[in-house]
Amino acid sequence: MSTASESPYVEGVHLQRTDENVREIAALAAVLGEPTGLDGLLGDLKYAVRPARVVPRLLGRAVREAYRWDAYDERDELWYPQGISTSADASDTEAFLTRAGDGRRVVVTTWYSTGKDGIKRGSRVSFVDLDSGRYRHVLLVSPVFDKAGNLTLKPMSIHAGGIVWAGPYLHIAATSRGFVTARVDDIMRVPGDDDHPERFGLEGSTLYSFGHRYVLPVRFTYQAHADEGHEKLRYSFMSLDRRSDPPALVAGEYAVDPDATTRLARYPLDPQTWQLASGDDGFSRPLAIDEGGVRQMQGAVIAGGRYHVTVSHGPWMPGTVFTGQPGAMREKRWALPMGPEDLSYWPSTDRIWSLTEHPRRRWIVSMDRTWFD
Repeated sequence: MSTASESPYVEGVHLQRTDENVREIAALAAVLGEPTGLDGLLGDLKYAVRPARVVPRLLGRAVREAYRWDAYDERDELWYPQGISTSADASDTEAFLTRAGDGRRVVVTTWYSTGKDGIKRGSRVSFVDLDSGRYRHVLLVSPVFDKAGNLTLKPMSIHAGGIVWAGPYLHIAATSRGFVTARVDDIMRVPGDDDHPERFGLEGSTLYSFGHRYVLPVRFTYQAHADEGHEKLRYSFMSLDRRSDPPALVAGEYAVDPDATTRLARYPLDPQTWQLASGDDGFSRPLAIDEGGVRQMQGAVIAGGRYHVTVSHGPWMPGTVFTGQPGAMREKRWALPMGPEDLSYWPSTDRIWSLTEHPRRRWIVSMDRTWFD
C-alpha cells in the first residue's frame, strides 16, 4: 500500500469499538464511591517534578525545557515511561477548562510495568502539573464481571507506547490490539492502598491497586482488524493533529525487523465526541496510510505541516528526530536525550513535547519546533 489518496477513507485496515463498560464502571464506583475525576486528582497531587539541573539544550540541541521525576521514579526499573500528551490537546473543550482551570499546564504520560520482580502490574498514566511542580500516578484497570456476576479487576496489560488526550478522553496505544479509551471523569480514589505495591484486586469491599491511590477504568477498546490480504496495523504510538479538518488521531508502527512495516496512519475524530468517526458498518477507517515511516520510530506528531518522528539509539546515545513527509524525512541527530519515546505538539507555544524512558536518564522535555526548520 502506497501513500493513500482514496476518498474519503482507505481500505485495508480498520478499528472497531467494543461495547462501553457502563455497568462494570458503575459497579466499581459502588465499591470506591463516586469518582473524583480530574479535578479531584489535580487537587491531590503527591510527588515533585523537578526542573533539570543542567542547561536544557545540553540534553539535546532542540530541547528548551526539561523536567525530572521524583528520585524514586527517576531510577525505578519496575515501570518505564512511554507515551505523552498535554492539556493543549484537551484544552479547546469547555469541559476541560472547567475542570483544570484557565491556563493550567498539565502533561499526561503513560508507563508500562516491566515485571522484573515477577509481578506484571499492567499500565498506568501520570498527570503532571508543570505549574505546581507536582504529579500523581493512576493505575489503569479493566473491570469485568465473572461468570457468577461478581465484579473483578484486571490490570491493563498493554505497552502503552502512546497516548492522546482528546477532550475528556484518553486514547492509549495497545500495539496489535489497537488502542483503549478511558475517560478522565472516571478517575477513582482508592482508600489506603499506598502501602501495598505487590497486591491487586478486590477482596470483599477492599480494593488493592499495586500501591496506587487512584485507578482509572477503561471504557472501551478500539480493536484492530485488517481486511483480507492486508496486514493489521500495530498501534505503537499515537498523537493528536488538531490543525487538520476534521481533527485526526495519528498512529504509527515501531519496527526493528527490516521486513516489518513502518506505517503511519491518520484517523478522523469527531470534534463533538472526540471518538473515531465510523461508517454504517461500525468500522473506523483511516483517512490516509503512509508506508514511508522510519525504522525504530518511537513517536510521531504533525507540527508545522510535517511529521516529526523520534528514534532512540539506546540508553547511552542522544536521540534523533526525523522531519518531513513520509518517505522523504530529514535526520536531525542529537536533538533529544537518550531513549526518547512518544511526541505531542503544543500549538500556542510552538513546542513539541517528549519524554525519555531509561532509569536515571528520564526527562520530560519540550523542543522548539522552529529548530527543525
